[in-house]
Amino acid sequence: MPAPGPDHDSRSATEQAASRAADTHGSAFGSMFGSTAFEATAARRAPSVALFDVCHAGVVLRALLFVHALVAVGVMFVAATPSAWASLFAVGSAMALPGVLLWLVVTCGCKRLLAQWSPSLAAVAVSALGALSGVAGWSLPLLAGADGVDSVHWFAPALAGAGMAAAVYQWLRLRALAQVPADTTAQLAELQSRIRPHFLFNTLNTALSLVRHDPVRAEGVLEDLAELFRVALTETGEAVTLDEEVELARRYLAIEQIRFGDRLRIQWNLDPAAGSARVPPLMLQPLVENAVRHGVEPAPDGGTVRIRTQVQRGRAVVSIANTVLDGSSNPGHGIALANVRERLRLMHDVAAQFDAALDADVFRVKIVVPL
Repeated sequence: MPAPGPDHDSRSATEQAASRAADTHGSAFGSMFGSTAFEATAARRAPSVALFDVCHAGVVLRALLFVHALVAVGVMFVAATPSAWASLFAVGSAMALPGVLLWLVVTCGCKRLLAQWSPSLAAVAVSALGALSGVAGWSLPLLAGADGVDSVHWFAPALAGAGMAAAVYQWLRLRALAQVPADTTAQLAELQSRIRPHFLFNTLNTALSLVRHDPVRAEGVLEDLAELFRVALTETGEAVTLDEEVELARRYLAIEQIRFGDRLRIQWNLDPAAGSARVPPLMLQPLVENAVRHGVEPAPDGGTVRIRTQVQRGRAVVSIANTVLDGSSNPGHGIALANVRERLRLMHDVAAQFDAALDADVFRVKIVVPL
């Protein structure tokens, strides 16, 4: 048997690395496609920080409308006339408003602590905080010397506050659970798009054509492809920074740049101040992929893809624009656009904005998220 030489050592190291990669990706595949186990684990785990992040405009507005609607209905049972109802509703609103705001502020401030507790303990905590907030709101008219406010029946606002807090918590919990299948579907769709046969075939052919003439560039192509697969297979976080999404989009476009050459023209205009914005994982890459597939690929002379980020009025604005052939984009199924729009809504509610439109010979997607 010949003694092991450098080639043998190299093959052994390569095989070991491949085995480790296979184990890693095998675990990722197991967690990715085991939907039942994934959902069961998600249901058992402690609440996430995002569940208690109630300081968004949409959550505050909905909580205030919910509580005031209950107050408006409640005073109908004791008001004999419309004027009496208006008077009682004004007093009730004066008590409810500070109580709701106090609950929202304290819950948002303690979100990391609450996220470490079990769902049952967190529900008890937010309900108890609702009771205290209800009593605090009830006590303000007493301190102001308002007439018609009974200082003895403090347990009524305590029970009302606890009940309303529990109802809002359940709504937030259902809203957070609704994000799990959306994220899972997004990752599955992204994984499928990454292993799309023609994409893999074209990328590997690009690398093979460079192996003999430009091995350094071939290695770069394979590294970018490996990074795309790694993120698609293992990305399970609730949010990533815009900077991370831009870096992933750069890798994807670097592969396509070698494939299309001068036909693909890329323009970057990035504002570093916008890079810290939190966005759903795998948000930007499907959009630039759409720009290449539906804008650049069908055109004989290729096209231009422009990616721009900036900060406007304390919000991060992302724009992805691509030229289209004869002013008519090659139609797709709209899955990527609908998926990104839905995940932005689940993460940022009304604080996020998503617009997609064809303007003359340019198709543009605009995303606005809070910083």
